[in-house]
Amino acid sequence: QRKTASAPYSLRDMADDAIGLLNALNIESAHIVGRSMGSMIGQLMAIHHPERTKTLTSMMSSTGDRGLPPPNPDVLSILLEPEPTDRENFVDHSVRIYKVLSGSGFQLDETRVIEWSHESYNRGLNPEGIARQFAAIISSGSRKEVLKSLTVPTLVIHGDADPLVPVECGIDTANTIPGAKLIIIKGLGHTLAQAAYPQIIDAISRHATY
Repeated sequence: QRKTASAPYSLRDMADDAIGLLNALNIESAHIVGRSMGSMIGQLMAIHHPERTKTLTSMMSSTGDRGLPPPNPDVLSILLEPEPTDRENFVDHSVRIYKVLSGSGFQLDETRVIEWSHESYNRGLNPEGIARQFAAIISSGSRKEVLKSLTVPTLVIHGDADPLVPVECGIDTANTIPGAKLIIIKGLGHTLAQAAYPQIIDAISRHATY
């Protein structure tokens, strides 16, 4: 018998929170861009609030279909390691994660990652929150069937060297959403490599003028 996972809050809750932010800012509709879990949330915004979604860009994400290839187990095990609570080890751990997530086609700017890690540490650590986000992803189930009827103009961007969300997941997303456009970036992993910014920004900009 298959067990159903539960979570303190769901991806749908986070999607509704994002709509609540649009309400608070008096924004009637917006171009929604998400990466990884953010794309899953963006998909749910488009599914449940299509009138608020001008376009959707789904990057490095998935439909959640259980038949898709899983993450690289070595990469997943590193992500699930307890997060260090002291600054030096936290920064070292962050650099290690970026290294395993980065694709072979783009050089990692380690200096930049170290700067980001210090900024993240200064903002404050919340390992319980990260665990709740993982739980939300695991418990969310598949969005594949409902995405088949999505009418929001959609762009899918994925790297072919993504070790966490394999490129097949992005291909499945584009094939599932009617009329979706797909861009596969050679050598890109599960990070936004700076050298890929021009291609990504140009694609999103052109898509937003759909």
